Amino acid sequence: MQTLAPLVVLLGTGGTIAGTARSANDGVGYTAAQLNVDDLLRAVPALSACRLEAHQVAQLDSKDMDFLTWQRLAAVTHEHLARPEVGGIVITHGTDTLEETAYFLHRVLAPTKPVVLTAAMRPATALAPDGPQNLYDAVQLALAPGAAGVVVSLAGRVHDAIQVRKTHSYRVDAFESSDGSLVALVEEGRVRLLGRWPAGEALGLARIQSPADQWPRVEIVMNHAGADGGLVRALVTRGIDGLVAAGTGNGTLSCGLESALRDAEAAGVRVLRSTRCDAGPVMDLPGLLPSAGALSPVKARIELILALLAAP
Repeated sequence: MQTLAPLVVLLGTGGTIAGTARSANDGVGYTAAQLNVDDLLRAVPALSACRLEAHQVAQLDSKDMDFLTWQRLAAVTHEHLARPEVGGIVITHGTDTLEETAYFLHRVLAPTKPVVLTAAMRPATALAPDGPQNLYDAVQLALAPGAAGVVVSLAGRVHDAIQVRKTHSYRVDAFESSDGSLVALVEEGRVRLLGRWPAGEALGLARIQSPADQWPRVEIVMNHAGADGGLVRALVTRGIDGLVAAGTGNGTLSCGLESALRDAEAAGVRVLRSTRCDAGPVMDLPGLLPSAGALSPVKARIELILALLAAP
C-alpha cells in the first residue's frame, strides 16, 4: 500500500506577493493583495507534484494587518495543524508586518509542525517576481524532515520568528536575523539546516479569545534628541494600557521621557523598555524600567499585549 506524502496547507493573506501593477517594470507603484492563493500556485508549476490545499484567510496589504485577522489566522492555522495528514503550513503574507505576525503565531501556537511565512518584495506582475521562488522554497521547508516551529523564508534564507526583522525597504533580501543566526538555507529546493528549528511554549488560543476591538491598547514611543515625554502624557490622557519605549542604545531614555514613563507606570500603565537599534538586548538592571530583553519594539508590543490579555 502506497503511503501518501504529507499535505501542505497554504493560507493566503494578501500582500505584495499577491500584488499587481499596470506595468511589468513598475516594482513599487503596485496594488497589494489582488491575486488569491490559487493564482499564486498557478505561477509555480513545479509545485504541482506536491500535495497542496489552499485557503484564502484574508486579502489585505500587511501594513493594514489587524487583531481580528490575527485571531482568525491563528485559529485556522491551529485547526489545520491538528489534522494528522497535514505535514506543515505555508502562509503568504505582506512584508511590512510579517515579523509581527510570525512572532504572534510563535507565541500563541508554538507549533511542533512547521509553519512557514513567506512573502515577496516585488509584485506578481514584475519583470522578475520573487514571489514564485519564495513560495516554492516555503513548501519545501514545510515538507522538510524534522522541521518545526514558526519560521520566515525569503530569498533562500530561513529566519526564526524571534530574531527576524525587515531591514531594507526595497531589496529582495530585505530580512535579517537580528544576531545573524539563520535557521536554514533553501538551495535548489533542498533545505540545509544551520541551527535549530524554533520551539517554545504555546500560550494557546484561549489567551486571544476576547473580541479584537477590546484587546489592550499598547503603543510604541521612541527616544530621540529632544524627547520630552509629551507624547506619553498625551497617550495616558487618552487612555492606554501599555507602552513600549524604543530607547536609544541599551534602552536609554531621555530624562523627560523616562519621567513621563514612570508617571504612566505609577498610573497603572504597563511599560517595557526596548531599543531602536537593529540588534542586541536591553539589559535588565536594578532601578531601571522593565526590559524587553532582545525583542524589537514591535515584538515587545505583542508580548505586552499578550501579557495584558492574561491579566485579571
